[in-house]
Amino acid sequence: MLTWAFMFLMVALLAGAFGALGVPFIAADMAWLLFAVFLTLFIVSLIVGRRGGPSLRL
Repeated sequence: MLTWAFMFLMVALLAGAFGALGVPFIAADMAWLLFAVFLTLFIVSLIVGRRGGPSLRL
């Protein structure tokens, strides 16, 4: 997902450099959205991963 965010960021930068109207804004919004989703899922996985699973005691 982070890869997609970087790809949309590159599309936004290239489209902005070439002067395409509207494309940089859409691609930048998509990059920001995907990055926010990635960051949220990353934080949730850190919190959930700390609990640990059931331990086997022999």
